[in-house]
Amino acid sequence: MPDDVSAKSPTSTTETKPADPTDDLVTTRHRLKVGRRTLDYTATTGRVVLREEVYEDGVFVGHQAKAEVSMTTYVLDRPEGEKAAGPNTRPVTFAFNGGPGSSSVWLHLGLLGPRRIVMGDAGDLRPPPYGLTDNPESLLVESDLVLIDPVSTGYSRAVKGTKPEPFHGYQGDIDSIAELIRLWTSRHERWLSPKLLLGESYGTLRGAALAERLQSRYGMYVNGLVLISSVLDLSSIDFDNQRNDRAHALYLPTYAAIAHYHGKLGRGSLSKAVREAEEYAARDYPWVLSQGDRLSARDRAAAVKRIAELTGLTPDYVDRADLRIEHWRFFGELLRDRGQTAGRIDGRFVGPAASGIAEHMDADPSMDAISGPYSTAYNHYVRHELRYENDLPYEQISSRVHPWSFKDFEGRPIDVSPQLERAMRTNPHLKVHVAYGYYDGATPHYAAEDVLAHLRLPAALRANIEHAYYEAGHMMYVHEPSRLQQSKDLAAFVRRCTAP
Repeated sequence: MPDDVSAKSPTSTTETKPADPTDDLVTTRHRLKVGRRTLDYTATTGRVVLREEVYEDGVFVGHQAKAEVSMTTYVLDRPEGEKAAGPNTRPVTFAFNGGPGSSSVWLHLGLLGPRRIVMGDAGDLRPPPYGLTDNPESLLVESDLVLIDPVSTGYSRAVKGTKPEPFHGYQGDIDSIAELIRLWTSRHERWLSPKLLLGESYGTLRGAALAERLQSRYGMYVNGLVLISSVLDLSSIDFDNQRNDRAHALYLPTYAAIAHYHGKLGRGSLSKAVREAEEYAARDYPWVLSQGDRLSARDRAAAVKRIAELTGLTPDYVDRADLRIEHWRFFGELLRDRGQTAGRIDGRFVGPAASGIAEHMDADPSMDAISGPYSTAYNHYVRHELRYENDLPYEQISSRVHPWSFKDFEGRPIDVSPQLERAMRTNPHLKVHVAYGYYDGATPHYAAEDVLAHLRLPAALRANIEHAYYEAGHMMYVHEPSRLQQSKDLAAFVRRCTAP
C-alpha cells in the first residue's frame, strides 16, 4: 500500500494552466534621409495581445486573451528634452489594407513606410529577388505610422484554444481594430495627438465604420479619413446579382479607361474616353438597361454600338452579353484577339490567356506580378532590418477568413455610408480624402463617386471631402509617377486636417 501511495505524484493529477500569451514586440532604431534632413525614428514590430472582459453569471472574472495582432509602428524620435515639456502632439496614422483577408504589407512597403519595394511596373517588371530602398516620400515625414494586420492576416492569430471566426466578419473586425487603436493610443500617451485612419479597398469600408465606432464606443474623434480605392456600398459593384444593373453602369468608365490604355479606342485622350463613358453611364445606359424587353430594336442597336465604342469590345459580344458586361468576363474578352487577359487589380498589366475560348480570365495578371515582390521584400525586411522573428508564415492575403460574415446586414445591402454620415455629422472637423485609380477593376472610381454623391450631408460637410485621381490601378503606388504624386497629396492632406 505505501508503494502505491508514493507512486502517485501530485503533478500527475494536476492540470497545468497554459501560459498566458504576452506581447512579443521588437524595437529598432533607424534613420531616413529626406532631402537635406535626416529623420531619426523608432520602428516597433510584433504581436500585441488583445483581451476581453469576461463575465460569468454577471460576475467579472478577469481579462481573457482573445487574439495576438501583428503590427508595425514608426514613430519619429522627439528632440531630447521635449518629452518632459508636454504630450506628443504629432499626428499618427492608423493604416490597413482590405480583402477581407489582406495584411497591411501593400500600403506598408508600397506607399507609407520609410522603406519601399523596388519591383518595376507594368511592362517593365524586375526579375526576382527584387529589392528594397529608402522611401524619402514616406508619410512618416508628416505623421507617425501604425500599420495593422487584422486577425488571421500577417502574423495575427486568435489565441491558442480559441476559434478565429468571431474576427472573420464585419463587426468582429471593426471591434478588434478599434480596440487595438485604443490600446496603442493609451499605452503611448497619444490621446492628444491628431489621428487619421487610412484604408485601402475593403479597408475603406472598415475605415468609414471604424471612424464612427471609435467615436461612439471610446469617444475618440479622428481628424482625417483616407479612402484609397474606395468601396463603401458593396451593392455598387455587385455582379453576383445578375439583375443589378447599377453595377453594370458604374463599371463602364473603368472599362473605357482600360480599353484606352490598350489602344482599343483610337487616339483620343484618356480623359475624353472616361468622360464620354461617364456621360453615357450617368444618363442613357441606366435607362437602356431598365427597359428590359421593352427596348425597341432601334434603341437596342444604338446601345450595342455605343457600348462597343466605349469599351473596345465587339458589337457582337455586347449584343450576346445582353448589353451587360460583367467585369471578370471583360478582362478575359478585351484582349482575346491578342491571346492575353487584362488585370483586374490593375488593368495596365497583361498576361497570357490560359485558353483562347475561356469564358473569363483564369487569373489576374496584375496580382501575379505584384504578390511575389511584396512577399519577398517583407519576409526579408521584417527579419533582417526590423529584427522580428516568427516562424509562422506571414499571410499576405489569407483565405482563412472566408466565409466572411455580414450577418449585421442581413436583408439589406452591405453599405457603411450611414456610418460615414454619422461620423461626419458628429465630428464636423473630420476631413475625408478619396483616392481613385482609373485602371482599378476591383473598386471602380465611378462607383465610389456615386456612393459619395448620395451621402446625406449638408453642403458645409460635403466640402470636407476631397478627391484625387491617378493613371494607375487599385494599388496606384505601383505606378511610379502616381506613387510620387500620391505621396505629395497625402502629406498635404495630413497637414490640412491636422492644422490648428
